[in-house]
Amino acid sequence: MNCFMCKGKLCDKTSSFMVDLGNCIIIVKNVPSQVCSQCGETSYRDDIARQLEKIVNAVKATVITEIAVVNYSDKVA
Repeated sequence: MNCFMCKGKLCDKTSSFMVDLGNCIIIVKNVPSQVCSQCGETSYRDDIARQLEKIVNAVKATVITEIAVVNYSDKVA
């Protein structure tokens, strides 16, 4: 598969996903990803993106800190 940004080769790796909700930053570590070897763009399969959304929603509903760091493999959601 090729990168949709630069058409470089995508490699299977793990990465960190971060979302800034304004009052809280959520970081999800060790997310299965596809990373472009040329430009570094990170993309996620549809099932991974759905799981990230579930994780973010679960953390958002339960965490009251400014920064939350979770491990993808722990599957909070």
